[in-house]
Amino acid sequence: MHQKLWNRIEFSLLAAGIIIAGGLWGFVELSEVARDAAPHAFDTDILLFFREAGNAADPIGPSWLEEAMRDITALGSASVLIYITAIVVIYLGMTRRWGPALFVFASVAGGQVLSSLLKLGIDRPRPDLVPHLAQVYTMSFPSGHAMLSAVTYLTLGALLARFLPGRATTIFVFAVAVLTTLMVGISRVYLGVHWPSDVLAGWCAGFAWATLCWLVSRTLMRPQAGDE
Repeated sequence: MHQKLWNRIEFSLLAAGIIIAGGLWGFVELSEVARDAAPHAFDTDILLFFREAGNAADPIGPSWLEEAMRDITALGSASVLIYITAIVVIYLGMTRRWGPALFVFASVAGGQVLSSLLKLGIDRPRPDLVPHLAQVYTMSFPSGHAMLSAVTYLTLGALLARFLPGRATTIFVFAVAVLTTLMVGISRVYLGVHWPSDVLAGWCAGFAWATLCWLVSRTLMRPQAGDE
């Protein structure tokens, strides 16, 4: 029994290490792409894939899809993520779960600060290949929506996993978190406000940061009474 539990712990740590290392490696490689003066064919081809041939101002698909993409991209906006995070942190504080409350706040707030610093460090302009279908005000690399949606939704998924019964429900929660993160990132490219490499870098940084925060919290926090 103890050996089986230890094997599960070792596997979790190994998986977390792979995610962090892979995320860091991917971000470094993509940052080199972002620093190049001319956009790569990889970026331009995918960006144009989401526009009608011969008309870069018209996104592919019916008109309702464009509106749906704006709705989806809002799931990764700072206002929505701050709102969700505040509700969770306040609830955890009201129920005196100070450890999980600090975990959520530190993970999301730290991710926001890190995202802002990374944008300043790269200072990549937004795509000018196609018209933007949403308002943007900051630099392009990495995608803050992609990064912070990964940080927030994966952090909340890790928090919920502490209370969920069974492996199937845990997998479902993490699948929803990952799917939401992927949809937000794709919507940024569809709306023409990010290069695909911006979104990939945001995912790399977001997954790595969320996993690192989970590792730290797993080491420092112990289940409180009523958490099981």
